[in-house]
Amino acid sequence: MKITNNFGMPQPFVDFAINDKYSKGKADISVTSLIDSPRVRVMKDSYNDKIEIDAVDMVWALFGTAVHSVLESSNTYSRVGHPSDKIINEERLYSDLNGWTISGAMDRQEIKDGIATIIDYKVTSVWSVIHGKPEWEKQLNCYAWLFREKHFFKEWKVGSIKICAILRDWNRKDAERREDYPQSPIVYVDIPIWDEEYAKNYVSERVSIHQEAQVNYDLNGSFPLCTDDERWQKKNSWALKKKKLKRALKVFDNEQSAHDYQEAYHQHRLHPSDATEIEFRGGEYTRCKGNYCSVAKFCDQYNEV
Repeated sequence: MKITNNFGMPQPFVDFAINDKYSKGKADISVTSLIDSPRVRVMKDSYNDKIEIDAVDMVWALFGTAVHSVLESSNTYSRVGHPSDKIINEERLYSDLNGWTISGAMDRQEIKDGIATIIDYKVTSVWSVIHGKPEWEKQLNCYAWLFREKHFFKEWKVGSIKICAILRDWNRKDAERREDYPQSPIVYVDIPIWDEEYAKNYVSERVSIHQEAQVNYDLNGSFPLCTDDERWQKKNSWALKKKKLKRALKVFDNEQSAHDYQEAYHQHRLHPSDATEIEFRGGEYTRCKGNYCSVAKFCDQYNEV
C-alpha cells in the first residue's frame, strides 16, 4: 500500500500514516474484517501493492490512535477483598472456529465478581450516536463471543457491552437546546447483547462466507459481490422543498407520498412564498463513491455501474 500526500499534510501526519502498525495478530481474520465485506477484504489482499491512500484520509485514524494511547495507560487494578476483579486494557483475544483463527482487540474489559463490561473506544460523529451504527452491535457482540470462548472454564459472564464515543463535532449549544443530542462530548452507548448461541452462529456464518470467498479467489481469481448494505446504499428519494432553496422540508421514499404531503402542505400555506417543488434524488452507493473504499478504483462491480 502506498501513502500519498496530495493535500500537503504536515510531515508528522504523513509519518503516522506510513508507520501505522495495525495487525490482526496471528489470526486468519480480525473481527473488523469478519463483519465487513468479503469482497473488500480479498481485494485488499490482492491489490495491496497498488492501493493508494492519501494521508488526509487518515487524520481521524490518528486521533483514534492517540485516544487509545492515552486511555490504555489507565492501570489494571484489583479491589481489596476481591482479587479476581480487574481492568484489562488493550488485549487481543483469539479463538478458533471452522478451521480459522479469529482475533479481536479489546480496548477495555472491566471484570467485577465474574461479570464483564466490554468497552470499545470510538472517535466518531454526533450523528453516529444519535442514529446508531449497525456495525457497532456486530463488532461488540463478536468481542463478547471471544470473551466467552477465552473464559469458558472460569464461567465468567458478559454483563454489558458499550461504545465509549468521543465526539469530534460535539457542540454545547446544540446539547443545551436539543433533548436527543448527546449531553457531553464523551458518552457511553449501550449495545444490545445477543443470545450466546445466536452470537456463535453469526460468527460461524461470517467465517464460512469469508472462507468461500477466499477459496473462489484462490481457485478462480473471482471476487464475490458486495451486498447493498456493504456498499452503504442510499435509496431513491423524493424531497419536498421550497423553490430556490436547497434544504428539503421533508424527504420521502416514494413519489406519491411526496405529492400527498405537498397537497396537504399548501392547504394551510397559500402565500406565494410557500411555492414548493418535488425534487427527485437518485440513490447511490455511498461507500463506493465517498472515498471510503480503498479498492473502488479496481472494482468492476462499482466501475461497471
